[in-house]
Amino acid sequence: MTVEQILADVRAMLTEIIGAEYALSVDIGMETSFDADLELESIEFVKLSAMLTERYGDRVNFVAFLATKELDEIIEMTVGEVVTYIANCSAYADAIDG
Repeated sequence: MTVEQILADVRAMLTEIIGAEYALSVDIGMETSFDADLELESIEFVKLSAMLTERYGDRVNFVAFLATKELDEIIEMTVGEVVTYIANCSAYADAIDG
């Protein structure tokens, strides 16, 4: 799975979470901030976590990923950081599988 594919998946999830009308007003890319650009609320992070688990299974543990960060790091987090985390988890899972 490529970074572009993962970004497209995450973009689609975020569009569903925040609504297509709002999502269309923001170019969701690797540098997009969850707080400053998307204004995601904590409940929306919970929804994103559930969607990531549904899409990628146990190999992506978004809650554990967030637990490694300080509050200011979470506030400043970008879509690219999440995409990179998913790509790294996927690469690791692929390496173990075969």
